[in-house]
Amino acid sequence: MTGINENSDNIKNVVDEILKDYELNRDIDKMSVFHQPDKEAVTSIVNKMLRIIYPGYYRDKLMRSYNIKSNLNVWIEDVIYNLSKQVALVLQYQNENGTDNGCGCEDDLEKEALCISIKFCEQIPKMREYLDTDLEATLQGDPAALNKDEIILSYPGLLATTINRMAHELFLLNVPLIPRMMTEYAHSITGIDIHPAATIGKYFFIDHGTGIVVGSTTIIGDNVKIYQGVTIGALSTSGGQSLRGIKRHPTIEDNVTIYSGASILGGETVIGHDSVIGSNAFITKSIPANARVTLKNQELVMKTSNEKDFASVNNKDGGSTTDLCDLK
Repeated sequence: MTGINENSDNIKNVVDEILKDYELNRDIDKMSVFHQPDKEAVTSIVNKMLRIIYPGYYRDKLMRSYNIKSNLNVWIEDVIYNLSKQVALVLQYQNENGTDNGCGCEDDLEKEALCISIKFCEQIPKMREYLDTDLEATLQGDPAALNKDEIILSYPGLLATTINRMAHELFLLNVPLIPRMMTEYAHSITGIDIHPAATIGKYFFIDHGTGIVVGSTTIIGDNVKIYQGVTIGALSTSGGQSLRGIKRHPTIEDNVTIYSGASILGGETVIGHDSVIGSNAFITKSIPANARVTLKNQELVMKTSNEKDFASVNNKDGGSTTDLCDLK
């Protein structure tokens, strides 16, 4: 404590200088923290939604009821109550974004937020319908999967897809901030970044998943399979906010497989149905249906340990030996 006492004047000066920094009226100087959504509360809502969507897999250790339907009643009511509190906080951004939730409620934030939360929960059967197809696609598409239990409990791709389907329904209800908070939570725990505005069809399968990026105006059809490191992004974002509302990301039609490391960019880019995009492909123009896109591989040179013998290996068709590798 002696050192602190001796430097008390210096510490006071430092504190004073920092406090002055908050008086510059910048965006980062805002202190109205009680008008912002709570990240921990949003994460808690996501985890309660996981229990509702997969009631036999995500459990609450505090629940002592053996009647699963009684637990579901509690979880659903809890989600409606806590989500409505968070939605009420973010509705202040409604006018700024020029959106209209159109729920027909009175012009009162709490009542409007409750209305939105109820509408969101009304979509739970739809979410579960889509996720059941995603689960089936994952089992059928991954020979390493032992069963559906393993997929639900351990596959990051299904977890990221599940949270995205929740967030997408809130996005469709014009709820600001919270959908993105949900998908960024999924991003932080899975390494998979899917914008809540992206439209994704049934039987969606993410294999491995780490490093996948799917942009906000992306449209993905049914039976699409995506591997790790894939980017479905914008060709350019140099226009900044002037590009808001413009389709900047590709359309992926039905029955397409996109292998690891591929980048597909641009709002006018369409990947035709039943096409296969090989690893590390860089695509900025549309691909017709039933196409197979691969990179022409460089010559692979192998040297023995005595550095005297050499061998060159090439594919017969000049393509990469690993461009469609399944890693299974």
